Amino acid sequence: MKAQLIIKKIFDIISSALGIVILSPLFLIVSILIKLDSPGKVLFIQDRLGKDGKVFKIYKFRTMCDNAINIGNGLFTDEADSRITKIGSFLRKTSIDELPQLFNILKGDMSLVGPRPPVPNFPYKYDEYSEVQKIRFEMLPGITGWAQVVGRNSIDWDERITLDIDYVKNYSFLWDIKIIILTLAKVVKREDIYK
Repeated sequence: MKAQLIIKKIFDIISSALGIVILSPLFLIVSILIKLDSPGKVLFIQDRLGKDGKVFKIYKFRTMCDNAINIGNGLFTDEADSRITKIGSFLRKTSIDELPQLFNILKGDMSLVGPRPPVPNFPYKYDEYSEVQKIRFEMLPGITGWAQVVGRNSIDWDERITLDIDYVKNYSFLWDIKIIILTLAKVVKREDIYK
């Protein structure tokens, strides 16, 4: 297990660094399109719960109007949400909005694969998770994960947590590779983007 986690860490650093370099032209184009499409910042930065319940700042391309968290349904969105910008709709459907998290990986806050990091107060505050549920926080959160490829946003949080626990308890690097392949297939098919 320890050896596999070392391989995972090396893979994270190399893949995120390469990804940032290769995708830098795309980052520039997306940034320009976001600024042209609506007023506000290019990046959406939000507190999330990471490994061992530590709070960190997650980076995403902004896909909604500025200050969207305080408008309408707050954290909850659907495909017809009027707060989603024109370019934001495309970024969400293609999952391009998640790419700035490659910088989170380089910072050591995240991994390419792992349980998705929830916001600090939803679905629960860290202290409200049971000891079993806290197992999901024993590994770095990921840009994608087992729960993401099984159901993404189409399954409820308790089911996601159960899938995350299974991933952490039975971790293998080969499972990560399988999740990455399944994630790419999900992105191409644009499945389970909204609940």
